[in-house]
Formats: sequence, C-alpha cells, structure tokens
Amino acid sequence: MPSQSPSDSELEADQAIEREIRQGRKYSLADAISQEGGDFLKGESPIPKLVQVKSAIKHFINLHLSDAAGALQATLLTAVQSDDVICSRHFATPLQALAEMLQPLLAHDVQLREFVRQVDMRWGQMYDERPHFERPGHPPHPDDEYTIESVRSQLQALMTAVQQHSS
Repeated sequence: MPSQSPSDSELEADQAIEREIRQGRKYSLADAISQEGGDFLKGESPIPKLVQVKSAIKHFINLHLSDAAGALQATLLTAVQSDDVICSRHFATPLQALAEMLQPLLAHDVQLREFVRQVDMRWGQMYDERPHFERPGHPPHPDDEYTIESVRSQLQALMTAVQQHSS
C-alpha cells in the first residue's frame, strides 16, 4: 500500500494540538534539544573520530604484522591506544598516525631498545616466564623471541605495508 502524505488540514490539526500542549508550560533548552536532536548526528557516525582512527590502526596492525607469540602486537596496540595526540592529528589518514608512531622506533636505537624491552616484559607476562633482555655488547639469548633486530625487521615490514597502502 503506498504511503500517503498528510494533507494540509491534518498538518494544521497536528500543529494546533502541539500549540495547545505547549500553552501551559515554558519552552526550555531541553525542548529545543529534543526537537533538533533527530538531525544532530545526521550523516555522522556516533563513534568518536579518535576511536575510529585507533580502530583502523588496530585493524591494519592485526592484518599486516605477523607475530606468532603476540607480545609485539600487544605492545604496539597498547602504544596506539595510549597515544591520543598523534591519532588526533590524523583523523582523515589513520595510517599516517601509525607511520608517525613507527618512525621514531625505526630511527632511534634507544627508543627501539626500550620498546623491545617492553615487548620482552609483555612476553614474560603472557607466558609466565622470565623474559630475556638483550644487553648492549652481548649476543641475544638463544631463546629470545624478540631481539632488537627481529623487532626492527617486523616494524620495517609494517612500515612498508603502511607506505604501500597510503600511496
């Protein structure tokens, strides 16, 4: 059955009823908000932009970072979740936010070493084992899942994937 549009007389009757209802009370800010509320989010997602950016980055990391043990991925995702500043600068380009987070890790050995230490700690927590921390000037422990070079290699591969998907 086709929908029928209300006639002019029906609209006038509705408006008269609405006037009668409002006659005995004051118009408030809440009334204005409730009248306009239906159009407030028209065309926009109710999910905040910052949450959308972080979700897009998380999804990309899950798809493009191969990490069997999971500690590297978990540590990187924690870093993404805690960095509102970088993420908020890239609402339209979430992968640029990820690239901005990866760049200092790949460019500065001190930051990479600290990040690998955090990954090792996460691995120890996840597997209830003592982590193997790599010491400068010493070869890595043979059972060390996350060496500085292995993490650097994985982060470089992730950065390459970011660059390929951004262009």
